[in-house]
Amino acid sequence: MKTMEGNNQKTVLITGASNGFGMEFARLFAKDKYNLVLVARSEDRLKELGYSLQDEYQLEHVCIVQSDLSRPESPQEIYDQLKQNGITVDVLVNNAGAGLHGFFHETDLTREMEIIQLNISSVVHLTKLFLKDMVARDEGKILNVASIVSFMPSPLMSVYAASKAFVLSFTEALQNELKDKNITVTALCPGPSDTYFFKRAEAENTRAANGPMSSPEEVARDGYAALMKGESRIVPGIMNKVQAGASNLLPDSALASTMRYQMEEMQEEDRKTPESKL
Repeated sequence: MKTMEGNNQKTVLITGASNGFGMEFARLFAKDKYNLVLVARSEDRLKELGYSLQDEYQLEHVCIVQSDLSRPESPQEIYDQLKQNGITVDVLVNNAGAGLHGFFHETDLTREMEIIQLNISSVVHLTKLFLKDMVARDEGKILNVASIVSFMPSPLMSVYAASKAFVLSFTEALQNELKDKNITVTALCPGPSDTYFFKRAEAENTRAANGPMSSPEEVARDGYAALMKGESRIVPGIMNKVQAGASNLLPDSALASTMRYQMEEMQEEDRKTPESKL
């Protein structure tokens, strides 16, 4: 299997590129001289990041695409824009995603339908469009950002967890379909990370959001390495690997109970320091 490392003729498309994992992916690809197509809702942040990386690493081109992938039309619009500009996407990073905290019967349906569009439909749509071109060339790489909750039900974050279970299953099915082609599809399954995710999901007061966190730099680095090696799945962090492994041993009801505890808001006893509990 050929790799694409260090090839300055290659181009990567990264969704959700304005912060978090997406920003770190952009830095890693730029360092290896990939030309960048950066997609997010915030055009200003994309321009600041993209043009600074272009100057620092002397990239041939950086394409800034302001787009909201919670809109059903966005994937086709992105694809058409790149086609019109003669840009070939060699690597697709489906990174954009969002969640919403709360009991499903109380949360906002409109936001959840937008999350499904963003986390599932846009991933399928972008993959369909760009994978066809990769198959025609018999070359390409795709990284789909799933989650540690891809392996387990997550009460109080039910739609998000279910959407990431879809991403993992979808990715693993494509791996089998493409096993005889020069194309790899990798699933990145991070645990809680120090990004804006919990704040945007209105979950910043949960136990999960106030426990151990991976840095976005570490997660992106692990995901990038796995992508370049053509690995099928990467779960960054020892404890996350243990949790993913446990999902094969414990019943779903036990996993759901554990995740509910993590996604519940912190109580007073959670806020006490070890010394104050003595």
